[in-house]
Amino acid sequence: MNRREFIKHSALIGAGAVLAPSLFVEAKPFKKFGIQLYSVRDLMPKDAKGTMKKLAEMGYTQFESYASPDFLWGMAPKECKSFLGDMGVQMVSTHFDMNKDLDKNIERGVEVGLKYMLCPYLGPQKTMDAWKKKADIFNQIGEKVTKAGMKFGYHNHDYSFKPLEGQIPQEFLLANTDPKYVMFELDLCWIVAAGQDTIAHLNKYGKRYELVHIKDMVKDAAGKVTQKNLGEGSLDFASILKTAKKVGVKYYIVEQEFYPGTSIDSVKYDADWMKKFSV
Repeated sequence: MNRREFIKHSALIGAGAVLAPSLFVEAKPFKKFGIQLYSVRDLMPKDAKGTMKKLAEMGYTQFESYASPDFLWGMAPKECKSFLGDMGVQMVSTHFDMNKDLDKNIERGVEVGLKYMLCPYLGPQKTMDAWKKKADIFNQIGEKVTKAGMKFGYHNHDYSFKPLEGQIPQEFLLANTDPKYVMFELDLCWIVAAGQDTIAHLNKYGKRYELVHIKDMVKDAAGKVTQKNLGEGSLDFASILKTAKKVGVKYYIVEQEFYPGTSIDSVKYDADWMKKFSV
């Protein structure tokens, strides 16, 4: 190789080094991932602290709680925060009943250090006007939660992705809620179950989604959905979670509601899968 060829070759290598990071992003395992405590709803009421310790030992470092009936599981906010902190866990969010003790729940959420308070379920609405009323309520509650220093959001099921009066209710909620006050948690199982294009939806609305529920399932010819351990169902997690990461989703929360064996065996399996999965 003469001097001119050497310089040209070196320049190409240098250019490749500059371009490589933008062209080839190395897949990396999740550093942190969470679990929706509803996944072990058979165990939490019996022994909340013991169950949470087991989950922390599995590698879950973020918890999303639920109101059954108390999202702090009988502990005062400071006690709960200290208990979780000693295990290296943060309760980042909770599902809660927005129609019950709202001010009290907001106050307790702030004290325990929540980032998000989420409406977990609305049920199918019969008209788009009914969905409009829900959007208005979300804006009102979202403003209160935001002023307290947290964020308010909505967790979908399949029904909000099923067409109604020529519209997709989930898209209507996205369009009719104020981004300053309302964000969303995307349940990956239920958007797929509803037959929607998850990647296209995330690419279009991704800035509104800050959390995702990682949940696997299969759907038979009759449309029946059966949940599975992670990696044993039909969801294309490689593509979906790559897109979620690209659009800026912040929290990845495992949830499983039905199991081939016991709930604790399934969530252990799911934790091991999350540790190995790279995106």
